[in-house]
Amino acid sequence: MKKKTTTVTFKGTEEQKAKLMAVIEKYKGKEGNMLPVLQAAQEIYGYLPVEVQEIIAEGLGVSLAEVYGVVTFYSQFKLNPDGEVAIAVCLGTACYVKGSGQLADKITEIIGIAPGETTPDGKYSFEATRCIGACGLAPVMTVNGEVYGRLTVADIPTILKSYQ
Repeated sequence: MKKKTTTVTFKGTEEQKAKLMAVIEKYKGKEGNMLPVLQAAQEIYGYLPVEVQEIIAEGLGVSLAEVYGVVTFYSQFKLNPDGEVAIAVCLGTACYVKGSGQLADKITEIIGIAPGETTPDGKYSFEATRCIGACGLAPVMTVNGEVYGRLTVADIPTILKSYQ
């Protein structure tokens, strides 16, 4: 399957921007302000697209590169929105040893996006996660928060089909 481009159109509102500007104003000039501003921005928007990063950079008087560096360093921050169907595969040690890498490959084959991406139509998002605390069920994936365990590659098409 040909890989789809992950270009999701940013749809921020003026209300969201006003909330973000209030947060920026609250933290402006304070030491260690970047993380709380980014966390609040992600709560407001659900993710941190470049448009939001630009607002933060300008508001805090730092470069976009500095903001992007922090966003991409910490795994808690997302560059793409969750899809209607949010898929996550655990790549923690127990899951990986039991084949979660192959599960991730099969998901990419079926939905056409790699971990960390969202389909352009917003239907699917796909994340590779670290341990989710279900090691006894390894390998594990979640779909919209529902846990699926003791998976094989053959299970993936049936599970994904149920979310079409």
